[in-house]
Amino acid sequence: MQKFTTYLTQCIIAALFFLFYFLLADEVSAQFVKGADIGWLQQMEATGYKFYDSTGTQKECLQILKDHGINTVRLRVWVNPSNDKINGHCSKKEVAAMALRAKNMGMRIMIDFHYSDSWADPGKQTKPAAWASHSFSQLLTDLYTHTFEVLDTLKSIGAKPDWAQIGNEIPGGMLWPDGSTSNWAQLAQLLNKGYDATRAVDSAIKVIIHLDQGNSNSRFRTFFDNAKSYNVRYDLIGASYYPYWLGSDYTATINELGNNLNDMVNRYGKEVMVVEVGGDYTKVQNTYNMLVAVLNKVKAVPNNKGLGVIYWEPEGEKSWSGYQLSCWGSDGKPTAALDAFLVHLTGINSQDKESGIFIYPNPFFGGLLNIDLNGLTGSSILKIFDTRGQLMKEFTLNNQPKASLDIRLLPGVYVINVNNDGRKITGKFLVN
Repeated sequence: MQKFTTYLTQCIIAALFFLFYFLLADEVSAQFVKGADIGWLQQMEATGYKFYDSTGTQKECLQILKDHGINTVRLRVWVNPSNDKINGHCSKKEVAAMALRAKNMGMRIMIDFHYSDSWADPGKQTKPAAWASHSFSQLLTDLYTHTFEVLDTLKSIGAKPDWAQIGNEIPGGMLWPDGSTSNWAQLAQLLNKGYDATRAVDSAIKVIIHLDQGNSNSRFRTFFDNAKSYNVRYDLIGASYYPYWLGSDYTATINELGNNLNDMVNRYGKEVMVVEVGGDYTKVQNTYNMLVAVLNKVKAVPNNKGLGVIYWEPEGEKSWSGYQLSCWGSDGKPTAALDAFLVHLTGINSQDKESGIFIYPNPFFGGLLNIDLNGLTGSSILKIFDTRGQLMKEFTLNNQPKASLDIRLLPGVYVINVNNDGRKITGKFLVN
C-alpha cells in the first residue's frame, strides 16, 4: 500500500509539473512581441564594435536588448551572400548561430527569407545567382529546398523559429520576373512552396507574408485580394512602417496604420504584426513617441490579433552601418527611443512625465532596476515605498544621473521618492 501511495504521489507531482510546463509554454507563445531585427550584429561584433548599456557598462548587445524589453529577434537569410559587412553575410550557417544564441537567452525567433543573395525589397527582387538560369519548375524546387533546409537546421539545433517570412516586402512579388505580381499564378505557386516547406519542418511555425507601407490600405487590399483569389496559404500578415521613408511625421499616418491592421484582420481573418519599424536616431523623442504609438495601435487590434512590433536594426549605429534609423548613439549606447519597448501597454508607463524620472524595465521582473534621473547631478537620496507608505529600500546616489539597482521586491506597485539637494520628485513602477 505504501509503494502504491508513493507511486500515486509521484504521478500527481509529474502531472502537475507537465501542467505547469504547458501553461508556461502557452503564456510565452501568447506574449506580445517586442522585437529587434539584428542581421548586422554578428559583423558588428566581428569588426570589434563594443556595446554599452545606458549606464556605460560594456555588455553583450542581446542582453542590452533584452533589458529593454526585447523578447524576439528577426533574422534575414540570404542564399549565397558576399562577405561585405553591410550587404553580405546572413548565410544559413550564420543565421543558425545567431538564432541559437537568441533562443538560449529565452527569445523567440522570426526568419526572414529574402530569396536573394542580398537585399530584397519593393524596388528589387533579384534571384540568387545560382538560381538565375533555372526554369520556373526548378525555381519552385529551389525555393522549397532552401526554405526547408534553413528551418530544419534551426529545429535540429534547438532553435526552432516561431515564424517564417516567405519573401521580404513583396508588394510587387519576388524572384523577378518569374514571381512578379504581373503573373500571380506563378507567384502564388512560389508562396505556397514556401508554406509547404515550412509546414513540412513543423506545423507550429507560422508563415508570414510581408508588405511595406503598412499605412496603405489600398496597397494591402490589392495584394491580399489577389492572394485570396489564387489560394495562397499563409497565417499572418506582416507590415513595415517607416514614417521617415513616407516623408511625413508619424502623426500624419499612425491612424491609417491602425485602421489598415484592423481591416486586414476583419477582411482576411489573419493575425497581424508590424515586422519592421524605425525612426531617425537623431530625433530621439519623436522616435520614442512613434514607437509607443505603433505599439499601442498593434495592441489595440481586436481579439488579440495584433501580435507585436519589431524594430529593424536598432543596434545598427550609424558610424558602423551608415543607417539613419537605428536606436543607437555614437557612444555605443542605446538611445532613449529604445525605452519605448519598456512601456507597459496595459498598465503603468516607464516615465512619470511630471517628474521626468525614467524607470525601466517596467513592469519589473527582478534583477536590475534602472533609474534615469533626467540629468540631475549632486547628491540624491532615493527611497522606494510600497502603496501603504512603508519604506522598502533606500539608496544614496552621488553625482549619478543614472543608476542600476539590484533589488528584490514582491509583486505590486511601488513609489520612488528622490530628494536631490532639496528638490523632491517621484515616480512609480510595477513589479510582476
